[in-house]
Amino acid sequence: MQAEKDLVEDCIKGKRAAQKAMYDRYCRKMMVVCQRYAKSAQEAEDILQEGFIKIFNNIKSFRGDSRLDTWMTRIMINTALNAQRQKLYLIPMVDVEGIDLHEGEEVSLSGFHLNELIAIVQSLPDGCRLVFNLFAIEGYSHKEIGSMLGISEGTSKSQYNRSKSLLKVKLSQQDRYEKFGEGKV
Repeated sequence: MQAEKDLVEDCIKGKRAAQKAMYDRYCRKMMVVCQRYAKSAQEAEDILQEGFIKIFNNIKSFRGDSRLDTWMTRIMINTALNAQRQKLYLIPMVDVEGIDLHEGEEVSLSGFHLNELIAIVQSLPDGCRLVFNLFAIEGYSHKEIGSMLGISEGTSKSQYNRSKSLLKVKLSQQDRYEKFGEGKV
């Protein structure tokens, strides 16, 4: 297996074999990222393709300050967000007023297969899915999410709360729900 540094250097030089090797090495991991943000497999594949095009077009900007897969994941997330941002005006976002927020609740997803988890997350409404992924999985603050999506911090919080409520219902319907605990998802 080609060393990561050599692979990056060969991709910078535009070597097709290196690009294919990079794609083969990271496509599965990046596809999981894309699936979390997409509503369907086709949409995830489109995001993946566009993301890899961006990776290869910008590989010369990779400085090695982080791991390559971390840098690539960020590009995939941005690509997914850009795809979703085009639809955001269609997504009903509920602001925080009148919504009971429970910041400390946790949803346990143990016992699920990866494909089941992806399907559950994909089934969330678009706004909830975006905020859930960015907050619970990627670790962004509600303030950062609000800035990224062009929504208020309160709207981000309410969308996250709504996503947790919807997940609770979906998990309990599958008889695999575990009691909410303290902390973050």
